[in-house]
Amino acid sequence: MTGRQTNWAGNVTYGAARLHRPDSVERLREVVAGSGSLRALGTRHSFNHIADCPGGDLVSLENLPASMELDTVHRTVMVGAGVRYGELARWLHGRGYALHNLGSLPHISVAGACATATHGSGDSNGNLATAVAGIELVTADGEITVLTRERDGDRFRGAVVALGALGIVTRITLDVVPAFDVRQDVYENLPWERLEDHFEDVFSAAYSVSLFTDWRSSQINQVWLKRRTDGPDPWEAEPEWLGATLATTDLHPLPGLPAVNCTRQTGVPGPWHERLPHFRLDFMPSSGEELQSEYLLPRQHAIGALRALDRMRDSVASVLQVSEIRTVAADDLWMSPCHRQETVAIHFTWTKDWPAVRRVLGMVEEGLEPFGARPHWGKLSVMRPERLGSLYERLPDFRRLLGAHDPEGRFRNAFVNDLVFAGDRPS
Repeated sequence: MTGRQTNWAGNVTYGAARLHRPDSVERLREVVAGSGSLRALGTRHSFNHIADCPGGDLVSLENLPASMELDTVHRTVMVGAGVRYGELARWLHGRGYALHNLGSLPHISVAGACATATHGSGDSNGNLATAVAGIELVTADGEITVLTRERDGDRFRGAVVALGALGIVTRITLDVVPAFDVRQDVYENLPWERLEDHFEDVFSAAYSVSLFTDWRSSQINQVWLKRRTDGPDPWEAEPEWLGATLATTDLHPLPGLPAVNCTRQTGVPGPWHERLPHFRLDFMPSSGEELQSEYLLPRQHAIGALRALDRMRDSVASVLQVSEIRTVAADDLWMSPCHRQETVAIHFTWTKDWPAVRRVLGMVEEGLEPFGARPHWGKLSVMRPERLGSLYERLPDFRRLLGAHDPEGRFRNAFVNDLVFAGDRPS
């Protein structure tokens, strides 16, 4: 492999021997057929080794056809796996359609986000993978396999969040909805005690709600409310809400940073794809000088988990840039962290100091263990493989699914084997 290949943050250097950039599905099939072990690369926004393939092959999706085909009858769009959400969103909006939700960053690829159950926020909004209605992928024998929600039922639900271990995804079919507008309002300094007393009120206040805190005070720094404008009742932001104060200028989640790369706030309505993400597609939110972790846990344990983190706030704050709290709806995808549970997601953007962050992560995971916290598949964790495996009731079924589609384990790597198989020999 020519040159030093890293992830976006630069904290992972890939150990693969070769990097392929096929420009067609036929070329991809040839690469798969001629490789011993291989993994797919999307936009490299994972912070761990989920995409690495030491000594084997990496396959970038960036040059595959960026196709987008809208089916207005079934309300779906079929999209090339390497297409970024921001690009797809603009294309869809121009034709009067939308996705149900978007993540914080519009820069991530459709395939990578769905494979790791990446999410946005909203009590009624499932993660991005819940919109998947069909998957086309190249399997270990170099052939093309198509799985659909309608035809393949439970097996399909196991294949959507597959961590890249079933094959190289080439196209994904997503559900779409009619386009809609969103207004975004931000409140500052929500007292912690008001959040504890009004947790349900806070997160039901808008279509998508995000809380940002630095764990340095007794207040939530910012509450971002993304409200659809097509509701039956008009809504105007009050100057004060639950003890928080309405911001009158656009803000960045990190206090003191300019908001130029953030989506428009202060209640100005705009298209869904220009409000649901926190950051604009035309700007990168940072230079990559950060590390990230996230834990998803049953919603009923939210207050207990937040109190546990508050007890270690000094340690967390010492290596933290910002923390975000969101909600995600339950789903039926086998390896989704939201499988069969209404979920609260607690995200951490850390300073780029892995030894220090690792020490704090051990404390965080010990504090969150009683609440059944599941780490985000694409972010940093120090959780024991056997502990992680115990959190997924369909994990035995997922192992069998991998065995059926890839009996030689060509699409697996140390990450998959250590965490999914938890020390067992892959079958």
